[in-house]
Amino acid sequence: MQGLSLKISQQQRLSPQQIQFVKLLQIPTAELAARIEEELEENPALEEGLEINDSDELDEQERETVDDWEREELEVGDYLQDDYAGYKMAGDSYDPNEESPERPMATVSSAEEYLLMQIGFVVKDEREELIAQQLIGSLEEDGYLRRNIESIVNDLAFTQGFITDAQEVEVVLKKIQTLDPAGIGARDLQECLSIQLHRRESDNPTCLLAIRLIDEFFEEFSKMHFAQLQQKLGVDEADLKKAVQLIKRLNPKPGGSEGGNWVPYLQPDFVVTNQSGKLDIKLNGKNAPELRVSKSFQEMLQTYNQGNKQQKEVKEAVTFIKHKLDAASWFIQAIQQRQGTLLKTMQSIVSQQYDFFLTGDDASLKPMKMKDVAALIDMDVSTVSRVVSAKSVQTDFGIYPLKYFFSEGISHESGEDVSTREVKNILREIIEQEPSQEPYPDEILENLLAERGFVVKRRTVAKYREQLGIPVARLRRKL
Repeated sequence: MQGLSLKISQQQRLSPQQIQFVKLLQIPTAELAARIEEELEENPALEEGLEINDSDELDEQERETVDDWEREELEVGDYLQDDYAGYKMAGDSYDPNEESPERPMATVSSAEEYLLMQIGFVVKDEREELIAQQLIGSLEEDGYLRRNIESIVNDLAFTQGFITDAQEVEVVLKKIQTLDPAGIGARDLQECLSIQLHRRESDNPTCLLAIRLIDEFFEEFSKMHFAQLQQKLGVDEADLKKAVQLIKRLNPKPGGSEGGNWVPYLQPDFVVTNQSGKLDIKLNGKNAPELRVSKSFQEMLQTYNQGNKQQKEVKEAVTFIKHKLDAASWFIQAIQQRQGTLLKTMQSIVSQQYDFFLTGDDASLKPMKMKDVAALIDMDVSTVSRVVSAKSVQTDFGIYPLKYFFSEGISHESGEDVSTREVKNILREIIEQEPSQEPYPDEILENLLAERGFVVKRRTVAKYREQLGIPVARLRRKL
């Protein structure tokens, strides 16, 4: 049987203004300038700079965007005000007259752009160039190609209607592997190291031995079976050690820059300084130019309002101007709210980790979770997560990502809660001091930590060791 039914349900949806704020909150300060520049280009009602005469400012009045002229009369007077002369917070630290201690930043193209610049020197025709572009676009951040060749062939067929085969793609891949940085386009670690070694002096005995280690005995080498390698290669310990040292100097992750060793410029979002025992917290406002709503657009709206509102052209013009003025004021409000939320969150983090910001000692870091900060500032955990994401703070002891200050806690035998970061630092210290030829397995590391008052299970020791990027004992063995 067919019938009609009525169902009532409640749904919570974010408004366009809330979505805009959430997106602005998540991006770091270094990207904020580009986002503001994009908005300035798209919205002529938004301008950069301070208002010359602040005495004209009026109190803000609530406005709603009107899509239908017949449904609501446009209130032009609401748009003839400007209380958005600038959105910078009192906590912003940028002074245009202040000398900056930062070093100039070199302009460096991305790894993908750098590779695309080089392919013209190795491909022979447009066909190979198209395959090369697809391969370069498929590289991961570390420079490896982890998609198999058959998938690349299918990608070209389905997305571009380009028919090729695995053999042709393989030929082009070999050409990409001749580009800089050495090792780019490798499909695994063995191939990456082999590419780098084959570019070195082929008549150097140490290099030749290193090539054999990687090309012929990679499994034994990766498991550090040095005794077996000496026997199979027929070399003494000194020569083997030289070859191993040469391999260790290679770059296992060639992606990221043309030199392989370029470190991205990091601009902190916050600055925390010790002012005679009192911590001063500021927002970095260098990438946030002053914004205001355009007075010329407000005057334009007033001019149109004096015309005949019944004319279709006048209605459309007023609606367009009103929409742009709304968008400009909403954007400025979102920037203001972003700055306030960032500063409020950072103040809470500093209050929790006050001793660390005074001394820079990792041992003074306390266990802290995002929900702890969210409770302090009376906001949702997701908001704190967005603030922390990709943000950093400059201290008297260096620049730290905000996520550095969040960690779980474990109990010390004294009954005090200790940050897992301190336990990791002690674990690293123990491993650095272990005998090179007989490194400690996880069971012994567990006992050594217990001697220092940290009761940690073996599996937890293994997890911390992996998080520190430290291999198992067998792979830490040295000649």
